[in-house]
Amino acid sequence: MVYSYTQISQYLRCPRSYRYRYMDGWQEKETRAALAFGRCFETALGAYFREEDCGATLFREWGAYRDTAFDYKKGETWDRLLHQGIHLLERFAQDNRVRIPDPHQNLQVKKLSSRTGGSQFVSYLDAIGEVDGVRCFIDWKTTTSRYPEAPAGVLSLDPQLICYSWITGISEAALVVFVRKHAPEVQYLRTTISGEQRQEFCRLVETTINQIEAGHFNPHSGIRFPRNGCMSCAHLGLCLGNEQLVAANLIRKAGASDLDWLDELVD
Repeated sequence: MVYSYTQISQYLRCPRSYRYRYMDGWQEKETRAALAFGRCFETALGAYFREEDCGATLFREWGAYRDTAFDYKKGETWDRLLHQGIHLLERFAQDNRVRIPDPHQNLQVKKLSSRTGGSQFVSYLDAIGEVDGVRCFIDWKTTTSRYPEAPAGVLSLDPQLICYSWITGISEAALVVFVRKHAPEVQYLRTTISGEQRQEFCRLVETTINQIEAGHFNPHSGIRFPRNGCMSCAHLGLCLGNEQLVAANLIRKAGASDLDWLDELVD
């Protein structure tokens, strides 16, 4: 078996939801414009580091979704997201704070770790390079609001960054946040992941894989108001036996056990 951070985090959130997704093949329908735009924007970033026309790349990639019936947030349109993306690319180029040597090798970097029992853990890092002259692994994010910078050290608790530090052995991490708003902003957030954190994550991975392979898929009910995790779960219709919710939010992919979803994995 091959595992990823996305799988481990979904299992920890709700083992039953994990079974629906990875064992039974139920996938959430892609209806949110921001998710598709984020992927297009990352493709444009790759073009920027390869010294290609990143603006034209964003227009081409995002243009493929121009007539898609996405759910847009209030005030958002296809054109507005495109203009925000172009402005963010221009701002990023002006800042000139990130270096990616050999972008063909150091963008979308695949890392594999062999685990006990023959399973593997895979991660796809957005980039390995330098931020403000410091070598680190880099994670791109597009969002509509700034990431918190206080209290000091809070970024070091990000479980995905800890995962990436564990699988690469690189302690220095950077989160480059592209904030889509009227005045575009790019945040350059850096942190250091400790060896103890990497060891703890390694133990978490081993424990979680053991539970998955033992077939432990008990539900973690989120019904506890006002923080109700089940309400935002795409698999809610399956737990309730509500066919209308299932049809609205999910599609079932044939051959789920073939693990072909790994080809499309984006951590």
